[in-house]
Amino acid sequence: MRTIQRDARALRERLIVLARRRSLRDPVAASCETLGLTATQIHALLWLGHDGPLTMGELARRVSVTEKTVTGIVDRLERDGFLHRERDAADRRVVRARATGRGAAVSRDIEGGVHEKLVGLLGLLDPRDRRALVGILDRLTERLEDTLDRRPEPAPGRRRPRRTGHAAPPPGRREDA
Repeated sequence: MRTIQRDARALRERLIVLARRRSLRDPVAASCETLGLTATQIHALLWLGHDGPLTMGELARRVSVTEKTVTGIVDRLERDGFLHRERDAADRRVVRARATGRGAAVSRDIEGGVHEKLVGLLGLLDPRDRRALVGILDRLTERLEDTLDRRPEPAPGRRRPRRTGHAAPPPGRREDA
């Protein structure tokens, strides 16, 4: 009988094999060179394009950096015209980053590249396997949500980590700017 440990190693090995295929590489990487932006900057634009304006703290969690680091990322993206900061009307202490037209266009272009890659990848599977893959990912997402909902309350004086609604970033450098 297979163990979860063995299955995890097997899944990781297969993902590594897929990642080595040039045709399957992250379309964000090509955008970095073309646009002169870092992967973290591009991921910030993608989140803003996907979810709309985000507070600095929300954006930091989405791209897996500290709030101090996200400030530098937002500074550079704002300087280059990809986003702007706006104060919350109800609470002037709250600052949100919002994609500009240029930033939104970049986000749409990159999302289009990601979509094309996924279409090509899923095109290698028959319809039944595609449905099975999506179904497995749906169940995994539901179970992760259930697990997060059942976490015990933190001890008094401690805050529960916020759920961000996104997958963990790939391993590697987490705070590049």
